[in-house]
Amino acid sequence: MSWLRALKETARSGLKIERQRLEPLIAARAAAGLALVFGAALVLFGPAVAVSSAFGAFQAAIATFQRSWRPRPVLALFSGATLAVSTFLGYVTGAHIALFLALLTLWTFLAGLSWAVGPTVGIIASSNVAIMLVTVTLPTSVAAAAGHAAVIAAGGIAQALLVVIFPVRRWGAQRDALADALAAEADYARRLRRDPTAAFDPAPLMQARSAAAVTPREARRRPAELHGTRGVAERIRPVLASLADPAVGVPDEGPARDRVRELLDAAGTVLDTAAHAVRHGEAAAVPAAAAAALRTPDSGALLSGPPRRAALRLTALLDDVVATARGAGTADSGHRTRQGLLRLLPVALRAVRGELRPGSPVLRHAIRSSAVVAAGYLLGTALPFGHGYWAPLTAVMVMRPDFSQTYGRSVARLCGTLVGVGAATAVVRAADPGSYVSAGIAVLCAFGMFLVMRTGYAAASVFISAYVVFLLGTGGEDWDQTVPQRVLLTLLGGLLAMLAYAVYPAWETPRLHHRLADWLLADGRYAAAVLDRYADPADPADPADLPNRAVPADRADPAHPPRPDDVRQALLASRDARIAWREALEKARYEPVRSRVLSRDTAEEAGRALAQAGRVAMLIEAHLPEYRTGHGIEPVPAAAALAEVLRHATEDAVVAIREHRVPDWDALHEVVDRWGTKEAADAVLRGGAVQLLAALDALAAALAAGPGRGRAADP
Repeated sequence: MSWLRALKETARSGLKIERQRLEPLIAARAAAGLALVFGAALVLFGPAVAVSSAFGAFQAAIATFQRSWRPRPVLALFSGATLAVSTFLGYVTGAHIALFLALLTLWTFLAGLSWAVGPTVGIIASSNVAIMLVTVTLPTSVAAAAGHAAVIAAGGIAQALLVVIFPVRRWGAQRDALADALAAEADYARRLRRDPTAAFDPAPLMQARSAAAVTPREARRRPAELHGTRGVAERIRPVLASLADPAVGVPDEGPARDRVRELLDAAGTVLDTAAHAVRHGEAAAVPAAAAAALRTPDSGALLSGPPRRAALRLTALLDDVVATARGAGTADSGHRTRQGLLRLLPVALRAVRGELRPGSPVLRHAIRSSAVVAAGYLLGTALPFGHGYWAPLTAVMVMRPDFSQTYGRSVARLCGTLVGVGAATAVVRAADPGSYVSAGIAVLCAFGMFLVMRTGYAAASVFISAYVVFLLGTGGEDWDQTVPQRVLLTLLGGLLAMLAYAVYPAWETPRLHHRLADWLLADGRYAAAVLDRYADPADPADPADLPNRAVPADRADPAHPPRPDDVRQALLASRDARIAWREALEKARYEPVRSRVLSRDTAEEAGRALAQAGRVAMLIEAHLPEYRTGHGIEPVPAAAALAEVLRHATEDAVVAIREHRVPDWDALHEVVDRWGTKEAADAVLRGGAVQLLAALDALAAALAAGPGRGRAADP
């Protein structure tokens, strides 16, 4: 993609307004907290202190809107405390430009590194730097600086208390994540009716898994419908795929296929019903037609073997979903434990240390942002406009570790500032509002920002810019600047951010083949772990496997098959690698560079092949011996040889991809070709192995069609 087209596409994405469900009650609660803190400080301590308290409450409210599964009061307290520390240090050093510039550079660098911990921490840290730039212009002494920091922290405390006292949609984020996962599986079931080998995006399931992690205290307060439903949903996906796939199920056409389509349609209806019930906290009422379709007694005549077992298991799993959605029971009494913030500190430090290496996108972002903010501060101070913090404030707010977000947010910030500052300045010039009127208008602007924050950065920037103008106007600041001056400083900050990325980039495109290799390695390990379980379903020498052993047939529950830990961990690693590949591909789509290894078409073809390989491994796992035998376990010794060869072949293929060569699967072909019906008596396993090899061959074919490639065996 050329630079001109990249700029056009990123600008379009930055100005895009997304249709999102607005949450006026949450926005009103956040604005009420801001008004309470701001008004009290204005009456008791005067405009200067009030401005500091308003920034604290504003930033804490923004933290509660972040996509995080931690309790909202904790996010508000964390934001208020870190902002108080940042502004206190800024107040103390603000009178000495050299000392403040050194602090600003260091603080921005640390904020850039904090993206290694996660986007929520990165956004809070970047906002702290931006607000520190604004509040340091307020005159104060060291003693008063401590007071300003205290009222900033009080703003965070006030927002946290309001969340506790006036909860809105308690557990709402967790409900939405679980409902999205169920709805995604409902859509998957319906797509399988038309395309029996349709792909499934595991991102909603991974989001639901992250949302399911709770502390022991939260586990005791969690609603009943959030217990166990995700675990059942995880087991439904492979059952749906195995029921629909012709290779391990029924033929493409005929009465059996019609019955499968009926079951898939009913499953979609039930899953949609459960998703609606979980999202809104209501009882699940399954439509009578769907319930009747799942219990039609002619399955025995139309379905037999693996398809019949899959149909019975699907019915049992859907019963569990409906029961847990009604809050009538729980399919899983355990929970994933979430660590507290203090215990996460060593984990965060390790994540940051892991990014202190050449070529790290996070390290490059930290260097870029610190250099740009320092340069923007010096230029803004040198220019005769006054209040030069608008330039570095814009830069730190728009800069992100990837190209598309940085450029898109820069354009959105400029346009939003033009509208917001223009409107705010027009109101000031026309009405000349006093401190209290300016404070009221600032609160209204904050409410508008909270309301539209998730619809797009351009819309939010309009209200943020107006909020800053009116807020500083409350303290007698910033009235002397004109609209062109503010817009020019904003343009300067955005241009510095864009120029820094062009000079010192962290392109994702040249690293795509490494992401692809990571995904292949994860898929290969997952498939090999599944094959190992065929060869040795329950290892008596492994004490950790005792809870996962197959139970006697008279006590077996088809809705709760045992899931060995090694297979589960390999599956999760495969999903993580697939999501990382997808995110990298999306970032690379907007970059003005080309890969000499993977063209866009090659990358898409390779991604489809690996997705198919992962799907086939999942199908094989769905028919593990302990899941389907009624009288003991029947190991498949031939699976061990295939698993061993698959591991070595995958490792060699990963090296080949990283070295810009095409992988060679001849060793796998030899093993699968030697399999006879007597040696590999399991038809599902043999058919799955053939499909898996076909997917890997498709990967090799896609890579062979790429630019500058040769066979792995070539010299």
